[in-house]
Amino acid sequence: MNEQKIMSILLEPKVTEKSSMIGELNNQYVFKVSKSATKPEIKKAIELMFDGAEVESVQVTNVKGKRKIFKRSPGQRANWKKAYIKLKPGFDIDFMGDG
Repeated sequence: MNEQKIMSILLEPKVTEKSSMIGELNNQYVFKVSKSATKPEIKKAIELMFDGAEVESVQVTNVKGKRKIFKRSPGQRANWKKAYIKLKPGFDIDFMGDG
């Protein structure tokens, strides 16, 4: 698979109260991923982006966009995909970097 495509799969980490609790309890991390991404692609992207991280499992959910009112007319935010990444014991992802 093309390395450029793999690099574009992970869009952003989702840091919320729920994702923080999941991370502490189960050594899992939550990411917003592209809508066309598959589990093997997400696994490759995590292992490529974060050196030394070995993925144990990947769970994916499709999140429906909220219905909102934009300038007095109803609309809907975009749908997106969320991935729960579980790392093997002893591995960690450092979002801040080394320096």
